[in-house]
Amino acid sequence: MTTTGTIKLESDYNQELQIITLSVADTGCGIPAEDKARLFEPYFSTKKTGTGLGLAIVSTIIADHNGYIRVRDNKPQGSIFIIELPATTA
Repeated sequence: MTTTGTIKLESDYNQELQIITLSVADTGCGIPAEDKARLFEPYFSTKKTGTGLGLAIVSTIIADHNGYIRVRDNKPQGSIFIIELPATTA
């Protein structure tokens, strides 16, 4: 987001599946469809000063904990990052 907007954090626990879900949603400009496929790749950045490592590192940490991260559109505007992590150590 640039200077204005809303960020919404949500968490949920699915006892049956033993999964914790964390969502971070914003009302920014969103992410172009062509960028979503590469968003978690190392060194991919749309910024001139960015290294493109931030989301790649986040994705690796989540995968190391047997979880998943994905992004989708936040209707009518913005993006939502969804993180799913197992609630068990097995």
